[in-house]
Amino acid sequence: MNSTKSVHTIVLDAGPILKHEPAVSSLLAQSENLITVPSVISEIRDTNARIRVQTTLLPFFTLRVPSQGSLKAVTDFARRTGDLQVLSRPDLQILALSYELECERNGGDWRLRRLPGQKGLNGSSPKKNAPTFMGTAQATNPTAIPDAETNELEATQQGLRQECVAQVADPMDAVVDALDGTNLTETSPLNAANCSNDSSKSAQLMEGTRETDESDGSDSEGWITPSNIKKHQAKDTKGSVAPQKDPMTMQVATITTDFAMQNVLLQMNLNLLSPSLQRVKHLKTYILRCHACFEKTKDMQKQFCPRCGKPTLTRVACSTNQNGEFKIHLKRNMQWNTRGDRYSIPKPVSGSANGKVNVGGGGKGGGKGGWGHGLVLAEDQKGYTQAMQGQARKRERNLMDEDFLPSILTGDRGRAGGRVRVGAGKNVNSRRR
Repeated sequence: MNSTKSVHTIVLDAGPILKHEPAVSSLLAQSENLITVPSVISEIRDTNARIRVQTTLLPFFTLRVPSQGSLKAVTDFARRTGDLQVLSRPDLQILALSYELECERNGGDWRLRRLPGQKGLNGSSPKKNAPTFMGTAQATNPTAIPDAETNELEATQQGLRQECVAQVADPMDAVVDALDGTNLTETSPLNAANCSNDSSKSAQLMEGTRETDESDGSDSEGWITPSNIKKHQAKDTKGSVAPQKDPMTMQVATITTDFAMQNVLLQMNLNLLSPSLQRVKHLKTYILRCHACFEKTKDMQKQFCPRCGKPTLTRVACSTNQNGEFKIHLKRNMQWNTRGDRYSIPKPVSGSANGKVNVGGGGKGGGKGGWGHGLVLAEDQKGYTQAMQGQARKRERNLMDEDFLPSILTGDRGRAGGRVRVGAGKNVNSRRR
């Protein structure tokens, strides 16, 4: 295996495959294997995208179906996190495949979590607990070394010790011999002057030599060598960046753009990669939270609370860290706007339910101007169900169509994001002219 590749196996979802991000060249440069499930390929409906995948991507992919045990483990975990209701069958298969490959590559699920919010991992690494395989005599008594090896080791240490002592004693012996050969006799004033001059010259020479040595030492400290390169790097960063450990090869990683899948992956402690092939350790996104009963749902298309049935869902920020902790970030001084919550519903008029009465054209029913006609107040209401079914059958608009006009020109701007209008609006009680 090439040691420069950061990931051994990458599991891909349909989102990165359709967007072609990252490119297949980048994936092959950073990983050994590219794996996905067959249902992801069958999900691709567009003809051009299917041809591109079959010609450029599929030859490098390995298709594999996860086992039922892995699928059951992932389904139970997603049910506990509350993401199961928004996960499709291919999404669960991608999660199960990542879980299965992780257990195969690491020898079990010891580095994963079985329950959401679990403080620690399932266990320790099997490499740390594995016994060391040694000889029988060494395993029973590590200090038992043969006598011949012991004698040879002691002789080598004794020889090294004697060499060190000899190296330290040689300069001392040379100084003692020089002092013994020196004659300390009386000298004439001329000789004394010459001696003083010689001594001053020697002192200057020694001082110059010392300065040269100091300058050489300062120059040698300025050079960057393999022995002091880490010290210079730490000095340049000035302690602003903590020293990083050597990058380790990830065994299995998953690339997906679905938030529910990302949330399950992080809480299970499975490796998650971004489209730039960087490991994601902190995830931040939005969910819907009911202001009345505090129920949370991750289906961003809902307009009514799944518990109390009221249109009181608000979008709140949430995050998942590398420890699998899921947190909701609420506004400190959030005030619920009650404008337009209380109003009088127009009385029903006979014949208006089947559409025979022309309400908008001055007919009866729906109040003045027919503002209350087709009023949606609950999720199981017939009008809301028909409107949702109509949106599901509605074809997407082609922006390149010559007859297409944006909503700012047509005036159809009352439906934000194409959603069904719920209630009578905030200005229902305002004075009408």
